[in-house]
Amino acid sequence: QKPYLSTYPVDLNDCGPMVLDALLKIKSEQDPTLTFRRSCREGICGSCAMNINGSNTLACLAYIDDDTKAATKVYPLPHMYVVKDLVPDLGNFYEQYRSIEPWLQPEGEKKEGQAEYLQTKEDRSKLDGMYECILCACCSTSCPSYWWNADKYLGPAVLMQAYRWIEDSRDGSTKKRLEDLDDAFKLYRCHTIMNCTKVCPKNLNPGRAIANIKKKLAASH
Repeated sequence: QKPYLSTYPVDLNDCGPMVLDALLKIKSEQDPTLTFRRSCREGICGSCAMNINGSNTLACLAYIDDDTKAATKVYPLPHMYVVKDLVPDLGNFYEQYRSIEPWLQPEGEKKEGQAEYLQTKEDRSKLDGMYECILCACCSTSCPSYWWNADKYLGPAVLMQAYRWIEDSRDGSTKKRLEDLDDAFKLYRCHTIMNCTKVCPKNLNPGRAIANIKKKLAASH
């Protein structure tokens, strides 16, 4: 069956203020087959990422438009294979995330009696604006470079997470991480369009993180 659009009337006087509230109401009262991801409904899990009125965002953080003359248009994240309805296939996205090895790789073994790997407050503050990423994929799926090269270009979300580990003073694999990213497609397909930063529901700046990776690579050559 070919894809098609469905229109659902919703009584906003008997519905919560968010798009996710409306979707849950539709699924509960009108169409139990309507399929979408959701979990926390507080902008923490990133499950309900979708395209609402032309912009990628989280349905649980998106208010229903007060202007009810026009319908609120809800689509799955753009340029992704769709599993069903509003559920995109994020397999490639998560595989790219796995490829950057997003875990701490300390330089040596822990010393006897050592507990945590410590870092200064200044070093810890360098991770602010990156560790908050919830991997909702709003940024990556808003990026034209990712639309055309998703098989090779890692995309803003994954690259920001790569930089999060590059900047971590406790990590001992900084050189290797940078070398792995020094690739015409993995990193340099970013053309600073900045859609990623514009749509991030957590108000993060993936574009800046990508620029910082490029700067570190330029300094290392």
